[in-house]
Amino acid sequence: MINNIQHLLQQGEGLTIEFKRAKEHLPSNLFKTVCAFLNRAGGNILLGVNDDKTIEGVNPDKADLICKDFVNLSNNPQKLFPTFLLDAKTIMFEGKTLIHIFVPISSQVHKCSNKIFDRSADGDFELNTSEQIKNLYLRKSSLYSENTIYPYLQVDDFEKGVVERVRKLIRIQRPEHPWNELTDQEFFKTAGLWRKDFASNLEGFTMSALLLFGKPETIGSALPHYKIDALLRVRDIDRYDDRINIRCNLIEAYDLLMQFVAKHLPDKFFLEGDQRISLRDTIFREVYPVRYS
Repeated sequence: MINNIQHLLQQGEGLTIEFKRAKEHLPSNLFKTVCAFLNRAGGNILLGVNDDKTIEGVNPDKADLICKDFVNLSNNPQKLFPTFLLDAKTIMFEGKTLIHIFVPISSQVHKCSNKIFDRSADGDFELNTSEQIKNLYLRKSSLYSENTIYPYLQVDDFEKGVVERVRKLIRIQRPEHPWNELTDQEFFKTAGLWRKDFASNLEGFTMSALLLFGKPETIGSALPHYKIDALLRVRDIDRYDDRINIRCNLIEAYDLLMQFVAKHLPDKFFLEGDQRISLRDTIFREVYPVRYS
């Protein structure tokens, strides 16, 4: 992490790097930058560093509160919409407390306080014209097929109980998460599973929702080439010893893949502290691209 901070400071501010002074509290314009990074190419934000690379630092007594405020605001649709789960990490660098925020590129178009921001090498700028906003939506749509809207896709096309299962898992793993207070429709919109395309005026569930929750026949109708193929090769890398072909939604596919892994991969005894954990499950949860949070 220290090497990464040094690298960021050497590069200086630009398309994917931003420094902000934050001695006692979050900068007032922080979420404009977060929004712009999400809409453009992602990036790194360092709190406690001035524009000229001077390391001023963050008040150590305020750092935890600043991080907590940031996480809460990133999940506040009045500040950032759609909300995006982000984290802030406190680090020590050259005797000063800094806060590092990594913002990934998002497949969605985000607003900060109901305004859309984009990023250039010169900083953040607000999109004011319909042409600018349309171009942003078109760029996102061309890069991320999961944004494709299916206006005739309905909740009845989802596998029964899968949405409830996902929401229950979120409540168990993140009991304080603001999504837990939302209705299903609010949850779909906030998570980007239901969106409106302002370029085409289409509105409805997205391909992401279809793949996460859809019935096999619904997915097969919309995406006939969709499948997940898992192969086990032990004796001969040119052949396979076992195989599973999956065409259901990604939530249920996760269960089937983990069963396939458990069938063939032993899980050695391992203690973390005084608690036994499954190394196999931990490793393959990271390999599989579907998360419940």
